[in-house]
Amino acid sequence: MSAPPKKRLSRKERRLQRQNGEGVAEKLNFTLRDVIPLTENQKLTFEAYRNNKNLMLHGIAGTGKSYISLYLALNQILNTESVYKKIYIIRSIVPVRDMGFLPGTNKEKAKVYEAPYYAICSELFGRGDAYEYLKSKNMIEFMSTSFIRGTTLNDCIVIMDEMQNATFHELDSVVTRVGRDCKIIFSGDFTQSDFTNDKDRMGITQFIKIIKNIRSFKFVEFNKNDILRSDLVRDYIIEKDRLGISA
Repeated sequence: MSAPPKKRLSRKERRLQRQNGEGVAEKLNFTLRDVIPLTENQKLTFEAYRNNKNLMLHGIAGTGKSYISLYLALNQILNTESVYKKIYIIRSIVPVRDMGFLPGTNKEKAKVYEAPYYAICSELFGRGDAYEYLKSKNMIEFMSTSFIRGTTLNDCIVIMDEMQNATFHELDSVVTRVGRDCKIIFSGDFTQSDFTNDKDRMGITQFIKIIKNIRSFKFVEFNKNDILRSDLVRDYIIEKDRLGISA
């Protein structure tokens, strides 16, 4: 006896099915690629993370800090036995701390700053919709420091990226939001700060002083030997440093 014909779903039923995650496994080939550390400081980062350390990744551009931070976090939350269920990516949105100067809604304003994570997830999963898919499944959430006050972050991995553009108050606000079963990664390069006054620039230096004295953190300083983005970036940064020129 042949099987009865499949019922044709209405548009509403298909939408509800997508929201409930039904049929996703059949539709999506969603596999995180393996990433191996390529430099000594990347190896140090992987080792510290696997030893359950919080991380402070600091140093020059092009060394893969954001990339390996997101990879390590994704690799952990995709493990069904992990206590961590979600990744929060947190950034200070604009130097003036006022998103009102940008056009569009708050979501549209923030989206500009999410571009690196779209690209990283696209590469790690081999599909362009990876970042949006993870967001739709509530496995990743992008947040601005402007809206973190009053929040407690539990059962998650927090990535505070581009931390050099956050004030001490913002960095302090992020670290004091950390609740139970939570791991945190700070990533940035204070030499690339967008701040124009010394007081704001000093914020990250003061914050790093505190972090260096906390045993649950591993501080990793990335340098010229860790630059992987391209030969041009490495040569440019080396020559800029040799001439004593800062951005």
